[in-house]
Amino acid sequence: MLQKSVMVGMSGGVDSTVAAALLKEQGYKVIGVTLKLWDDDRQESYNKTCCSLEDIDDARNAAYDLGIPYYVLNFKDLFSSEVVGGFVNSYLEGYTPNPCIVCNQKIKFEAMLKKALSMDIDYIATGHYVRKEFDSTKGRYVLKKGLDGQKDQSYVLYMLSQEQLERSLFPLGTYTKVQVRKIAEQLNLKISNKPDSQDICFVGNGDYADFIMKHTDQKIKPGPFKDTEGRTIGTHQGLIRYTVGQRKGLGAAFGRPMYVIEKRKEDNSIVLGTKEEAVFGGLVAEQMNYILFDNPDEHFEANVKVRYHAKEAKAVITPMEDNKAEILFEEPQPYVAPGQAVVLYKDDYVVGGGTITKSLRRKEVEP
Repeated sequence: MLQKSVMVGMSGGVDSTVAAALLKEQGYKVIGVTLKLWDDDRQESYNKTCCSLEDIDDARNAAYDLGIPYYVLNFKDLFSSEVVGGFVNSYLEGYTPNPCIVCNQKIKFEAMLKKALSMDIDYIATGHYVRKEFDSTKGRYVLKKGLDGQKDQSYVLYMLSQEQLERSLFPLGTYTKVQVRKIAEQLNLKISNKPDSQDICFVGNGDYADFIMKHTDQKIKPGPFKDTEGRTIGTHQGLIRYTVGQRKGLGAAFGRPMYVIEKRKEDNSIVLGTKEEAVFGGLVAEQMNYILFDNPDEHFEANVKVRYHAKEAKAVITPMEDNKAEILFEEPQPYVAPGQAVVLYKDDYVVGGGTITKSLRRKEVEP
């Protein structure tokens, strides 16, 4: 039987390194690659980010320790236009984007897969904690949560197509993080205790507003804070400095805790409300992608997550034209931010997901 080959995206961290080690142990011909995504003069080494020069060195050394070929692929231009450019533009439009999802969609599972196939490599693989299976009764690939509930990363992979799932491997899906670190220690890998990356790789200090102002020539204008009745109650310092759900750092005192409920680009205003007012009855999403089944014609029930670390909530999903969907929660949910992803689940299965374009206040969905 001909040996199958796999291109493993190696970030220099413990997860992707162990993924490469497991695939080699399973008999695959493993080729390690690191994706060069960000310019050296702007790319600093932070403790909580990936993609630094130090990470590339770690990945190269890990590949050497594993005895596998290793390459660096230059995707800087694509990353700058699709991920960074999209991030900046989305914030300027008043949204709260998730660039890691765009990176997975446009870079890892599109550009990297295309490169692998051009080299006659059978699969790509990453260190994501998810499970992929082929459901013979459905005749399609399905995506399931990783067994480690604390590390499950299915939220950021809802957009995968059947073609991408067919060519992708996720060797860590049945392992816990503790087990993965133990494997790294048993292999005497130098990165076995390396901390996980957490922040956006191209905004190492976490100051999104500062990054956006350095990468755009647009003026960031102050505007009014308004309450839920439309009354002006203060002045904000620019839409990009705030996100839905934010309470601290508003730069003004209101006599009681107030939360960002909505950012409105059309009049450059930010709506604030109490904790009781900062809940939503539903949302509208676009660019819906379904994994568990083909695009549905009728409404259905599922559990949904509106943020990476949000709890799942029961909801009814109604398909709309132009690949959109209206999603109404059984119980009101806090902090629904346009620009973020909404991901649908049935038990451990990822039904699909899309990008939130509008949050629906309770009064907009209540009869």
